Amino acid sequence: MVEATPGELVIVTGMTGAGRSTAAKELEDLGYFVVDNLPPTLVRDVVRLVDDSRGVEQPIAVVVDVRSGSFFDSLQANRHQQVTGRPTTLLFLEASEEVLVRRQEAARRPHPLQGGGRLLHGLQRERDVMADLRGDADVLLDTSNFNVHQLQDRITELFGSDASTRLKVTVISFGFKYGIPVDADWVADMRFLPNPHWVPELRPQNGRDAAVADYVLSQPGAATFLEQYLPVLGTVAQGYLVEGKRFMQVAVGCTGGKHRSVAMTEVVAARMREAGYSVRTAHRDLGRE
Repeated sequence: MVEATPGELVIVTGMTGAGRSTAAKELEDLGYFVVDNLPPTLVRDVVRLVDDSRGVEQPIAVVVDVRSGSFFDSLQANRHQQVTGRPTTLLFLEASEEVLVRRQEAARRPHPLQGGGRLLHGLQRERDVMADLRGDADVLLDTSNFNVHQLQDRITELFGSDASTRLKVTVISFGFKYGIPVDADWVADMRFLPNPHWVPELRPQNGRDAAVADYVLSQPGAATFLEQYLPVLGTVAQGYLVEGKRFMQVAVGCTGGKHRSVAMTEVVAARMREAGYSVRTAHRDLGRE
């Protein structure tokens, strides 16, 4: 008899107000068996119960948060595949302080670590408690600029299909003047290339337009950059797969995120697709000017 392939275990955690509940609901809609507010010590018990009742193919998502107390060591001890028997992804959701405060105030609920102090103090304590867990996350998702529907779409993109075991790569363009994407694994700076902004006929166009792309890629250093950078990404990607990581985010920046970074993002993504990776592109700041 052919042995069944274990379904994925997704551990959802992160900052209060960053979207854990939305992520859990979307995972449930995708067919995951979801358990909310689970003490980390019970992760293995939940996996065993689901294995017995629904079969090992049933994907599982568990939500753990700071209400579980001091849980980092316990969660680490209970999340690895050799312990659970399942491929496991740790998803950490976060957002900026300003956004978290606004969302928490809108919900009219105190922060679990707020005590008798201010909401901001509770968030700062939570960030300190979560620091090690954030650093160990397989997927770090900054939801500061997401509405509910955008977060749902992102969860679907990440976990909507377990048919492929290929590394899932996101190549995102951005403008340095708007800040570096906090969830980037790799950041490349295209500001060493001449800026099409200063070419009058190219200024109103963007990096997806052929004229701008041709201009950027024809500049001295552009071809050399691609020749040297893509093998590095390939080496890192293979290492991620060996280490069991299935997600990689590459950020490509220029001044405003309109010309150089957009053109290079499209090229990097196309080359990685040719190499066999599952790749999506995103242009965070395109149209922002």
